Amino acid sequence: MTVLPYLVAGWIFLIGVYGLVTSRDLIHAVGCLAVTQSSTYVLLLAVGYRDGGTAPVFADAPTDSRVVDPVVQALALTDIVVGATVTALLLALVVQLRKRHGTVDPDALSELKG
Repeated sequence: MTVLPYLVAGWIFLIGVYGLVTSRDLIHAVGCLAVTQSSTYVLLLAVGYRDGGTAPVFADAPTDSRVVDPVVQALALTDIVVGATVTALLLALVVQLRKRHGTVDPDALSELKG
């Protein structure tokens, strides 16, 4: 087992968080959040990977063959769907903020401060 996929997932996560922290635009922040969430795809693929493993189709596989975990694949697909849904919802909210307040700069939205 190699540590490279875990380092890549951590690097992608840190790049996304850095973008979130330094973002001056809500659309950019939504994109950085999507990048941050994509690190979980790499992490799930790293957890579910088995060296020499085959697809988990048991109809033609011998009983002693190594297969990858299908639960991790299902979690990765669910993560992709949830990520796309959250990104679409956040972008719709940003569009509504732009229509109502005329800006997508978080600091210029003084009316929303509590």
